[in-house]
Amino acid sequence: MPKMKSHKAAQKRLGVTGSGKVYRVRAWRGHHLEIKSSRRTRRYAGSSIVGPEHAEQVRRLLPYL
Repeated sequence: MPKMKSHKAAQKRLGVTGSGKVYRVRAWRGHHLEIKSSRRTRRYAGSSIVGPEHAEQVRRLLPYL
């Protein structure tokens, strides 16, 4: 049986923590940061955990995580 292919776009955007939870980088942090308030940019900082309703879909896209 051939190897399964990972979804390359998902592979660049998603990762897995040590405990097995899927995480993603928050949106709206890419550019035009001068016009956004400090409070707003702090809120977008860091990563967030993907909810359980989407975690199964991510596992399908990335079978080798």
